[in-house]
Amino acid sequence: MDTATGTGRDRDFTGVGRALGAPARSVMVGLLMDGTARPAGELARAAGVGAPAASEHLAVLVEAGLVVRRAQGRHRYYALAGPEVADALEALGALAAPAPVSGYRRSREADRLAGARFCYDHLAGRLGVGLADAWLRAGWLTGPEALTLTDAGADGLRGLGVDVDGARRARRATTRACLDWTERRHHLAGALGAAVGARFLGAGWVARRGTGRGLHLTADGHRLVRDAWGLDLSGIDAPPVGGGSGRA
Repeated sequence: MDTATGTGRDRDFTGVGRALGAPARSVMVGLLMDGTARPAGELARAAGVGAPAASEHLAVLVEAGLVVRRAQGRHRYYALAGPEVADALEALGALAAPAPVSGYRRSREADRLAGARFCYDHLAGRLGVGLADAWLRAGWLTGPEALTLTDAGADGLRGLGVDVDGARRARRATTRACLDWTERRHHLAGALGAAVGARFLGAGWVARRGTGRGLHLTADGHRLVRDAWGLDLSGIDAPPVGGGSGRA
């Protein structure tokens, strides 16, 4: 048996490929890309399948190690197996063809996801890539493909209220460069990316758009990215008046 690495035979991609090889399962993992845990019924409705078919699809995803099942009392919830799965799916999205979009509402939602969204627990889309680019220019990060936090960046993010020290103590990598599937450039992932996402959400600079992973950039968020880093993200919708808390 050939056990040598570097021969193209050290990884077997077929199991993951089969797990993702059904449109319903693609919809399900896409819905879980915001890091939430959701019941099977919600995933079934989103994928347009009945309960028995949804159970079969979810079993395939669990068996492949892409999704985990969590019990809470009598209820069962499903979530991505971890941030590394989200990073891999996000990078794979850069290679995959866009899902067919029909109708104005779905086209508008696709545009909004491209503008700002959560990729598991960190900021993605034009917002996430724009911040990574701005922090590279400011010397807060070094990169661009292997993003590393600098001392200046640690001080700057602490000034924004980001829990930098907690991110450094986390058991996962502090920083990761995640290839954005819509922008085809990298945004910040890892424990620090999660801390940034949590701070932006908690401060009211972004707000969740319904129950999906799409985000609003609030009026306060627009002011922050414009005044601090010169970013013009005017194409990313802000919520209706009163939709952002502005808590800094």
